Amino acid sequence: MKQNGKRKTKPFQVRKSRIHGRGVFAVRRIRKEQRIVEYIGKRITQADADRLYGNNGNKHHHTLLFAVDDHVVIDAGQGGGPARFINHSCEPNCEAVNEDGRIFIEAIRNIQPGVELTYDYQFEADETPEEALELYPCRCGSRNCRKTIVKF
Repeated sequence: MKQNGKRKTKPFQVRKSRIHGRGVFAVRRIRKEQRIVEYIGKRITQADADRLYGNNGNKHHHTLLFAVDDHVVIDAGQGGGPARFINHSCEPNCEAVNEDGRIFIEAIRNIQPGVELTYDYQFEADETPEEALELYPCRCGSRNCRKTIVKF
């Protein structure tokens, strides 16, 4: 990708995260409202997602799914890009934006180099709050952490 004759580099890199596994970190200043990356992967139905990643007896769940609407889910475990490594935070610096069925991650405030990019997953689950704390823990460490990635 080139801009004004110069090669344009991504404003982020994937590396080890203190929040969970790998994370995505700014390598240069990212301005508020800047579109950073698209969440990509194989598009599957909600039924396929449930079949592939439904409750299989694991104590903790880990999937790379993003619900586009009630019918379409992006499975970043199949053909996904670096956005799949953006971790959840209860006090995020990014948000997911659905534009005509495509999901983009955009900055909701200025982000300085070295800062981890995060967004609120707003995960939906049928479990009780107590079960959600155990099955879907949040590790963001923010001041107002709700202790789970589930949005009640």
